[in-house]
Amino acid sequence: MYHTLLIIHSYWRWVVLISLLLAIYKSYFGWKNQLNFTKNDNLLRHLTATILHIQLILGLMLYSLSPLVKYFYQDFIHAIHLREIRFFGMEHISSMIISITIITIGSIKAKRKLDDNQKFKTMFWYYLIGLLLIFTSIPWAFSPLVSRPLLRF
Repeated sequence: MYHTLLIIHSYWRWVVLISLLLAIYKSYFGWKNQLNFTKNDNLLRHLTATILHIQLILGLMLYSLSPLVKYFYQDFIHAIHLREIRFFGMEHISSMIISITIITIGSIKAKRKLDDNQKFKTMFWYYLIGLLLIFTSIPWAFSPLVSRPLLRF
């Protein structure tokens, strides 16, 4: 089950990144061009937040099953000094929860704004901040600190 979740999670993260990039682009374009916030814009706002929440659930399931995380908690004193173990046991999960929280707050705030331009602006800034935090917390294949393959097979 762990390996199946790992594969699903590794592909789903691309859905997360694509939806976030699309939502950020669309909100920036709508904000700068003073466009009306349409039903499609609202759907994109909602779908992006939903996709992130699905990723959160998958991530929490992986976190609870991960051998690295189990080791992190079993031998905390030693594991906290090991970069990769600390990253997956503490840093990655914390950053991802914070970023999803930021994006969720932005989605809620954007939904409640009355002015279309403010909806786009709110969505843009919250989603961008969340995305930047996500980018810093992904174990990229090219990272010198902690790396994982971009796709798992």
